[in-house]
Order: sequence, then C-alpha cells, then structure tokens
Amino acid sequence: MDYDVIIIGGSYAGMAAALQLLRARRSVLVVDGGKRRNRFASHSHGFLGQDGVEPGKIAADARRQLEAYPTLTWIDALAENVTGKKDGFSLTLADGTVHRGRRVLFATGVRDELPNIAGLEERWGKHAFHCPYCHGYELNEGALGVIASAPTSLHQAQLIPEWGKTTFLLNGAVTLDAATRDDLTSRGVAIEETPVAGIEGKADIRLADGRLLSFTGLFVASRTVPATSIAERFGCALEETMLGSQIVTDAMKETGIAGAFACGDAARSPHSVSLAVADGAWAGAALHRSLVF
Repeated sequence: MDYDVIIIGGSYAGMAAALQLLRARRSVLVVDGGKRRNRFASHSHGFLGQDGVEPGKIAADARRQLEAYPTLTWIDALAENVTGKKDGFSLTLADGTVHRGRRVLFATGVRDELPNIAGLEERWGKHAFHCPYCHGYELNEGALGVIASAPTSLHQAQLIPEWGKTTFLLNGAVTLDAATRDDLTSRGVAIEETPVAGIEGKADIRLADGRLLSFTGLFVASRTVPATSIAERFGCALEETMLGSQIVTDAMKETGIAGAFACGDAARSPHSVSLAVADGAWAGAALHRSLVF
C-alpha cells in the first residue's frame, strides 16, 4: 500500500501532525521506536490542559485518539532508511520491510548529550533537568544548582533564581569576567569554582575537594541532536543552534528536499511538549496543503 504521508516518529509532534492529516481523511503511516525524550520524567508540566499528567499517559491517550481514524496505520518499529523523491518515497524498517508514501515527515525527536559527570545520567529527568518552565515550580523554591557545561549555562544561571536560591557551579566549563560576576551576584547567585566530582543522593554535588553541597534540584544545559541520523543520511541539512543541531526547514516545515518535511524538537528550538505539539500541528497542515496544491 502507498500512503499519502509517512511519519517517522510517533511522539507528540508526530502525532499532532498525524491528527491534522487524518482529519483530512488522508492515509498516514506512523512508525515509532517507542523512546520519547521525556520518558524519564514522572510528570509533564507547562502543557495546557495536561499539567501534571504522566508523560506516558498523554502519549497513550493521544495514540488512542488517532487510532479512532480509519486511515491510520501505526507500526511500532525502528525506521532504518529513506530513499526516493516527492510522490515516491520509500521507508525501510529495521526488519527489512519497505513502505511507500507520497510525502515523508521526520518527527524523530532529539537525544540529550550530557556532560561526563558521574551520577548525572541516572538522575536526568528526575532530579536534574534542562528546563525550569517544565520542572522548576515543583522544586518549591529550594536550593538549586546549575552545573556549567557550555557558554549557554550562563543564561541558565541568570534565569534559575526565579525558582529558588541558586549556586552556579562553573566546573571548568565557563570563565566569568568581572561584569558577569557582578550580574550574577546582583541576582543572588553563589558562584562555586571547585570542579564537580559527581552527584550523590538525589541532587547532592560532591566537589573535587571533598565538600558536599546539597540541592533540591539541578539544572544542566544539555546539547541536543536528532535522535536518529535517518534524516541526515537521506540528505536533509542540519544547522547548529545554541541548544545543539537540528534539521533545517522552511516556514512550511519542508526540508531542502522536496516533499520531505520535519517538525518537533528535531527541527526547532527551544523545546517543550507544548511547542512540539504546535510545530507538529502546523507541519500536518503544511503537508496536507502540499498534497492539495
């Protein structure tokens, strides 16, 4: 069977795009590998109407709603390769199965590249975060640590005091001039120069000199990259942003390859569930228009 649109990635952006197309009675294939970026978080926040809901429940409810439309096909599998051109794309899955479609949408999401700090990966999404709008309120104005990982960490250190007393742990990743130090001090930010040896307990920082600093939560600026290289291998261009690399698209979410579109965290920044859903909805409408006009 040939589909109108093949969507690679069935998380929030991919499903939002699929919904617009299904409501236009278009045939849609969604292929999803089952690894949402926020799978580590216990609750999702800042998403209107779903504030405080477990992320997996939001995704499961959305999928059930999509499955009510008869023109949806959903395959739980890994997408391996895309070939072809507009009106004649082919998607090969990891098991060798091939599916064809007139359009393709890369909604693959991203993965977080974390600094090499002992204990950070295990606490990611639970006690260590990248987005204060998603997680800051629940930390109840407790002591917060910002671990520097890149120049963008300075922005975090300036912003995080909105949610609690903040310590900026430079960890050898950032150099501060006098004006910047004065700015941080004016915001009530404590500056810690000693490198981080690791994270213990829930969110306690063990410094290289042996001291232990206790925090309610930690923030780290991760670098994001598309969760899979499938779009890049197909020939889609990537661009660097302050947050990492993403797929280049135009205002209608089309990549530099005619008929191939991209949306969600893999094709925009900054990132959140709300923004991914909005981007996916727009991509779905743009895809439909490309089939009509």
